[in-house]
Amino acid sequence: MLKLKSLLLVPAAVLVVACGKSDNAPAQQPAPSQPAPVAEAPAPALPAKIVVGLDDNFPPMGFRDEKNELVGFDIDMAREAAKRMNIEAEFKPIDWSAKEAELNSRRVDVLWNGLTITEERRKNIGFTAPYMENHQIIIVTAASPIDGKADLAGKVVGAQEGSSAVDAIQKDEATAASFKELKTFGDNITALMDLGTGRLDAVVVDEVVGRYYVAKRASEFRVLEDNFGTEDYGVGTRLDDKALLGKLDETLGAMKQDGTAQQISEQWFGANVIK
Repeated sequence: MLKLKSLLLVPAAVLVVACGKSDNAPAQQPAPSQPAPVAEAPAPALPAKIVVGLDDNFPPMGFRDEKNELVGFDIDMAREAAKRMNIEAEFKPIDWSAKEAELNSRRVDVLWNGLTITEERRKNIGFTAPYMENHQIIIVTAASPIDGKADLAGKVVGAQEGSSAVDAIQKDEATAASFKELKTFGDNITALMDLGTGRLDAVVVDEVVGRYYVAKRASEFRVLEDNFGTEDYGVGTRLDDKALLGKLDETLGAMKQDGTAQQISEQWFGANVIK
């Protein structure tokens, strides 16, 4: 009987052992935790100083006064913007015909001097929203028989080298082809001086510059009704300087909104020319 009882107890023992193995099976692993969110990269810091490239013989946008100090509408606009951005502004006269090379070689950080926004320039320059509208006007002497673009046929016409005046003339292919010569100059003032001495028959120039100059010598020059088109001025930066460009756009917008840009405009033009 004892042997029989022992044999009957064996399956129960085996069952207990089997149940024990089941209880000791590896516990289910918890689901992996979600990765911690990646912190956004901080916005690029603005530079402590920017070098503003300009043509220092481009009144009233930027030029030297009788004390040889840089003054002008764009100078005042740039100084106010830099002050609001808490950035030091250094003004550096450059060869305006090489402005894109000066900018992209990092010899200057900003182009701010009546810079016309064009699709061709957008390939190499980042532009703010336009802050001013301009025309390419035609100036002749007061006694000139020239009354319109058609009368420029066979004439010697001057413009600043590398300027949007040259671009505007070349877009009007028929008129440009009728010139005897298109003569370019390092700056507009030299071109206007040659007009006054008779070495040129007409000068094509930014309206803001031309009318400022003509107003000072109204008895010698006049502006034709015809022009070579309308354009917008903007501030130019390198394409990869997106933080600076964004801040300039924001600051110029604020200057327009609170009337500061208008005040600067009226000081230089006697009217609000802000776009």
